[in-house]
Amino acid sequence: MARKVVIDWDECIGCGNCAELCPEVFRLDEDAGKAEVIEPEGGPEEKIQEAMDNCPVECISWEE
Repeated sequence: MARKVVIDWDECIGCGNCAELCPEVFRLDEDAGKAEVIEPEGGPEEKIQEAMDNCPVECISWEE
């Protein structure tokens, strides 16, 4: 089974770094003020990992 990328909404501060770095997988939900995953199983893993590495609250992770 492929791993999926997830965001812990309780931890997300809505900085938008992930959406800027990897817009094909993440977007900022303007109403909620939080990031969301729009393509959990798709997208370039290196860009997803870069978004994870640049998240100031480390709320993005892989789920098996």
